[in-house]
Amino acid sequence: MIRKRINTNLITGFLGAGKTSLIVSLLAIKPKGEIWAVLVNEFGEVGIDASLITGCNSSEQVVIKEVAGGCLCCAAGVPMQVAINQIIQKAKPDRLLIEPTGLGHPAEILKVLTNEFNQQVLQLNQTLCVVDARKLKDTRYTENSNFNQQIDIAEVIYASKADLYQQDDFASLSAYLANDKKLCIASNTADVLNHVYWALIKPRAISLSSSSTQASYLAKSVTKPSQSLFDSNAAVVDDEFNGQGFITKLNQAQGAHSIGWIFSAEHCFDFDKLVAWCDGLLNEVLRIKAVMITEEGIGAFNAVDGRLSINELDEAMDSRLEIISLNPLSEALLTEKILNCLSDMA
Repeated sequence: MIRKRINTNLITGFLGAGKTSLIVSLLAIKPKGEIWAVLVNEFGEVGIDASLITGCNSSEQVVIKEVAGGCLCCAAGVPMQVAINQIIQKAKPDRLLIEPTGLGHPAEILKVLTNEFNQQVLQLNQTLCVVDARKLKDTRYTENSNFNQQIDIAEVIYASKADLYQQDDFASLSAYLANDKKLCIASNTADVLNHVYWALIKPRAISLSSSSTQASYLAKSVTKPSQSLFDSNAAVVDDEFNGQGFITKLNQAQGAHSIGWIFSAEHCFDFDKLVAWCDGLLNEVLRIKAVMITEEGIGAFNAVDGRLSINELDEAMDSRLEIISLNPLSEALLTEKILNCLSDMA
């Protein structure tokens, strides 16, 4: 039986902003003895972020639950409520971190988190939005309603990748937030994780009903919106490996396309071939994410903004790779290319 409400934080941010990286860093400073749970939602169908978090943190005091393929709030929030109930039953965590897809509806998610049932079991603390301030120069972001909604509902702004900023990037962020009383924390701040942690443990001060901005978002969500980049229309794919030992999954919404693969653990990839393949796609796609078993170990691949980063992971149950693009993707061609990256040792 739950004796106290579970401290809960919503951590939002657009695709590639750095949400998962921040969560991994926060788990590293989790107070000893506390059980934390992470509910991860992805636009793509494969589900990679949970593998990234698990690969970096295999502690029994961290529970990861994943909902792939669209926004948590779709279908009246049923996938999200089911996932929360499963987490509570399995772990009874001290803190729940919720990472929705960068293409999701955070105001709608807050509506689910504050419904009559969840108010009895969840203590909603401050919401944090991860923002790469360099994107404020791009009208594709600043004119995007979900990008702005993510910022509007947050009490805390985490300026990610700040070590890459020019001076005018900080000025742009300050100007963009000029009319909002939000705490802004830059990722290059000294002792930054402790600043973020102490911000997240504070109760949410703004109620949904008292904010006209948030109320307007929720009012709009009552009726089903027209097909948009943030609607989920995921293709249903059987979760069984084909004769070659992999699964391919697709998703599409308002000009955004994703294709992902899950390869059985028997497949081993050539590290250098994978790097070369990713490098060749950097300027053609919006995002590449992968957890891959290679002859040199398990690698976490992350490509965004024309930059590829690779980190070593401790474990992986299989290999997973996902591409997100604003242009249609050729399943046959990309599958052929990735199969060419298999190691000769396999």
